[in-house]
Amino acid sequence: MNVTIGFIGLGLIGGSLAKTIRKYHPEYCLLAYDVNKEALASALSDNIISGVCEAKDPRFKECDYIFLCAPVSCNLEYLKYLKQVIKDTCIISDVGSVKGIIHQAVTEIGLEKNFIGGHPMAGSERSGFEHASDHLFENAYYILTPSEEISLDKLSSYTDLVTSFGAIPLVLTYEEHDYITAGVSHLPHIIASSLVNLIHSLDNEAEYMKMIAAGGFKDITRIASSSPVMWQQICLENPGNISSVLDDYIRMLIQIRYYINEKDGDAIFQMFADSRDYRDSFDTVAHGPLKSSYRLYCDIVDEAGGIATIATILAMDKISIKNIGIIHNREFEEGVLKIEFYDEAALERAAALLRKRNYIIYDS
Repeated sequence: MNVTIGFIGLGLIGGSLAKTIRKYHPEYCLLAYDVNKEALASALSDNIISGVCEAKDPRFKECDYIFLCAPVSCNLEYLKYLKQVIKDTCIISDVGSVKGIIHQAVTEIGLEKNFIGGHPMAGSERSGFEHASDHLFENAYYILTPSEEISLDKLSSYTDLVTSFGAIPLVLTYEEHDYITAGVSHLPHIIASSLVNLIHSLDNEAEYMKMIAAGGFKDITRIASSSPVMWQQICLENPGNISSVLDDYIRMLIQIRYYINEKDGDAIFQMFADSRDYRDSFDTVAHGPLKSSYRLYCDIVDEAGGIATIATILAMDKISIKNIGIIHNREFEEGVLKIEFYDEAALERAAALLRKRNYIIYDS
């Protein structure tokens, strides 16, 4: 099948998409434009892309898919250009963390028959083509937000493409996407950042809070180390939904403060019991809010026996595993495989052993 795919932007996500598609569909023609000429030269020399494009290149007319992987402002401008040049069967998508703003632009421009929003739940605070990976999306959720006028054929084709490189497609409306991510992604980052800033302001000159925070506090605020530029943009792009979930959270905090002030033991117990039960229903093992977790993340290719090999390596060294599993939402995680241990010594031994076997390991 002769398929041509264009990329506007070849950073971490765009580059990983290109590498992944090249890996699973070596016969496809991949074209790319990026302001970073070094990234384009590297992708071309590594045979990741078939050709380098100019900003407004006539070859975009040939594309069956075009992925917008540049900053949002750039993507919005490109929609106007693509409206003039694409063929009727072309599917345009993006990879942004907020979908409302681009869907609104698509409607205004009249591209609803060609646009399906995309949000691969994988990535990290790292950026640039040099960090791109051909297995970043394996077993990761890939959210699709089709426009109202998109045909079933186009949606099916895009879903098949996502499935073909090992991701897990999940179809939502863009409104559902932005509300859900406001709750499970955007709000937690705001909470983590505000909590870190609170402790910073409360700490004394001896910095005892900072010293003690090296345990559980560091665990639950890890995501506060993400890119401030990226999170600034997300907050500016999804203010309504973030404000709504913040309102609910603030009301909940006020209610909790009331329980504590009134010494309402039953209500306090129920709060912790409900959160424990719901958290325990998640795919991964729950941890108490201030309990240290001994875990690492490992980059592996999804192939038969991959997890079993790692488990065998650790077992041969008598290292006990508490929990092991694939991370499906890796938008702000480093590795594909999450491994938990019972103590810090086991974690350190496992990390050293796996690195010795040339696995890429990220400590939590």
